[in-house]
Amino acid sequence: MELQLPTAPPPADTPPWPLHERLDWLKAFTRQIITHERALTAAICADVGKPEWQALTGDVMTLLAACKWHRKNARRVLRERAVGRVWAFLPGTRAVIRHYPMGTVAIIATWNYPVQLLGIQLLQALLAGNRVIVKPSERAPASQGLLLDLAVRAGLPAGRLTWTRATREHGPALLQAHEQGKVRLDHVVFTGSTAVGRQIALWGAQQLVSTTLELSGNDSAIVLADADLAVAARSIFAALTLNSGQTCLAPRRVLVDERVYAPFVAELEALLTKTRGDGAGDGVIGHGLAVIDHASAQRCDSMARDAMAHGGRELAPAEVSAGDVPGGGGLGSGGPGFVPYPARVIVDCPPGCDLATSASCEHFGPVLAVLPVRDEAQLLRLHASCTQHLLTSIFSRDASVVGQAWALVPKLVERGSGGVSINDCVVPGGHPGIGITGHGRSGWGTSRGADGLLALTRPVAITVTGWPRLPVGPIAPAMLARMRSGLRWMFG
Repeated sequence: MELQLPTAPPPADTPPWPLHERLDWLKAFTRQIITHERALTAAICADVGKPEWQALTGDVMTLLAACKWHRKNARRVLRERAVGRVWAFLPGTRAVIRHYPMGTVAIIATWNYPVQLLGIQLLQALLAGNRVIVKPSERAPASQGLLLDLAVRAGLPAGRLTWTRATREHGPALLQAHEQGKVRLDHVVFTGSTAVGRQIALWGAQQLVSTTLELSGNDSAIVLADADLAVAARSIFAALTLNSGQTCLAPRRVLVDERVYAPFVAELEALLTKTRGDGAGDGVIGHGLAVIDHASAQRCDSMARDAMAHGGRELAPAEVSAGDVPGGGGLGSGGPGFVPYPARVIVDCPPGCDLATSASCEHFGPVLAVLPVRDEAQLLRLHASCTQHLLTSIFSRDASVVGQAWALVPKLVERGSGGVSINDCVVPGGHPGIGITGHGRSGWGTSRGADGLLALTRPVAITVTGWPRLPVGPIAPAMLARMRSGLRWMFG
């Protein structure tokens, strides 16, 4: 379809935007977010069905923390960096690295944290000095539309930001507009599924346009024998139920040392039991859950049923009948709208079931597999059997750098983990200075944090050569011999 923008696309010759003015804009943007917090929170709840407290803490407050961190650290991150001279080879040359804008950055936004994720990507792209075109998520038009409007109200110069309509079709249309010469894109940031990420990666390769792909996570939480089981169970369960399990950093399986397996399962069961019955729960976690649509609910139910068919056992079984799940005759087989779906924990999962270890396990909801492990070798094998790792969690009372948890870190990274959290799940990933770096089927490139800000710039090396200068013509045999004899002294 034809790309339809509310204003003309950013022109390629938009004047440079000084860093001090970008920081002034960010300060004004922060004030806009604070002033309109209630409207933003309400729009998030209406768009994606979050509880108000989760919309406030997980989206608005996390974005505000990122704004504050960037206001304090952006100058340091983006500053010119001197490169030391190489006296033995280029004695008369000095060099610096400067970070310049990439040009026009397209952001194809996602819905599960509609204000947080888009907001951080947006402020980083603009703070790096780029022009930005956003394709809002079709699932979050109100919240993301308001966020973009607030960015403009904060005093953006003309031509710095524009956006498409919030429809599914406008993502491909934006990329096609680049192919047709209607819009120039210098970089594309995409957050979403691995399947769509592959398509964007292929497009980027064909067009020679760089991409940042923050794709699906399907990670593990690891409970060691010395873990505080109450802390581990509560942290993992909170991650399972936060945003109804629709968090790419959340664990999909728990690998538990068999020596503490039974008491850990008992801790999880107690938490689940609180969320059953009248749904009152503990007032904090686990109740009022709803996934984004019928297809997602059906996928979650299919994974849970398959795990139980292979011998798994559901803790505090949820009342999910065939009529409650899309395709079962109750809610129908399709259509928009949130679908209530309870937290489900399947213990004793055999490694052969998709929920436990399959690379195809890509459900996006509150369903968790729990498996006992004999030793580290089995733990690492089960963890590596799934190939989407964004934030692996380890629980151990010994969090010292010489403890077992830290000893596991390089082994997990070797098997694809993009980040490791010790004694917590998900929440530390919201630190504004930390980047999210995908690997393999979880994407590539870094978003967020200092590395994410730098990733939206072009590092340009600038050299200045004075005296002494290396000879550029033929070297006399005697001089060549002296240079050879001095190699050990110069470079040894």
